[in-house]
Amino acid sequence: MHLRIVFEPSDEGGYTVFVPALPGCISEGDTLQEARENIREAIGLYLEPAENVGVPEGGLVEEIAV
Repeated sequence: MHLRIVFEPSDEGGYTVFVPALPGCISEGDTLQEARENIREAIGLYLEPAENVGVPEGGLVEEIAV
């Protein structure tokens, strides 16, 4: 999977980085490399499946490939 990430210089130094395709997926780092590593971890956590979160009683959960 390829995702576009956006780096913004932080007022305090370093970078804030976010993924436009994943609302709320954001991280930061003191260097570009650190910001890249941190956003990879954030993306992994963002995409990690949550078991039965928000499934109403009698509901059904399926997985699809996109």
